[in-house]
Amino acid sequence: MTAPEPWTVGVLIVDDDPLVRAGLAMMLGGAPDIRVVAEAGDGTEALSLVDRYAPDVVLMDIRMPAMDGLTATETLRARGHAPEVVVLTTFDADEHVLRALRAGAAGFLLKDTPPEEIVTAVRRVARGHPVLSPAVTRRLIARVAGTDHDRRRAHARDRLALLNDREREVALAVGQARSNADIAATLYLSVPTVKTHVSGILAKLDLNNRVQIALLVHDAGLLDDRP
Repeated sequence: MTAPEPWTVGVLIVDDDPLVRAGLAMMLGGAPDIRVVAEAGDGTEALSLVDRYAPDVVLMDIRMPAMDGLTATETLRARGHAPEVVVLTTFDADEHVLRALRAGAAGFLLKDTPPEEIVTAVRRVARGHPVLSPAVTRRLIARVAGTDHDRRRAHARDRLALLNDREREVALAVGQARSNADIAATLYLSVPTVKTHVSGILAKLDLNNRVQIALLVHDAGLLDDRP
């Protein structure tokens, strides 16, 4: 019997700068478990290429002509069986990054991130892990907070009210950037039980990942008095 071929992560690179695309493709092409399936110069082209190649991960620039990366991310993440999206930016306090995270992006990378960290991030995202911690997300929120604070807080609290008491405790712990093991120890639960609660929270609130849980907890004002 022949051994099954190892799984490779299919990646679509989306950026309007050909040099950036070439650099990312070269960087990722050196990893044996990652395959660049295509490149796109704007969001419209990206949507078409996702349909054609079904990548596992999309590296998405935000500022592009025609359809920008934010619109493309929102469109992709609204689909069933959507690829994971990592947004690329030159600023870590970009309000557009925050909107992309709210839309379901798995995280963001600065364009000057070291090559090995970008490769690691792609692998992590392909396995369902966000590439930034909720603590980083909270700092981002604090720097780009908008004027719709009261409306967003009321909406977030209404959504969290859909959870039972234990789920709210777990959601708060996720917002505090705690790992599953730390949450389990704090709440006297097993790690599998914590994972079950996190999955239940995501399903009840129609969220994609832990980052979105952390955003919702922050929006509800539950972290305001915490370090």
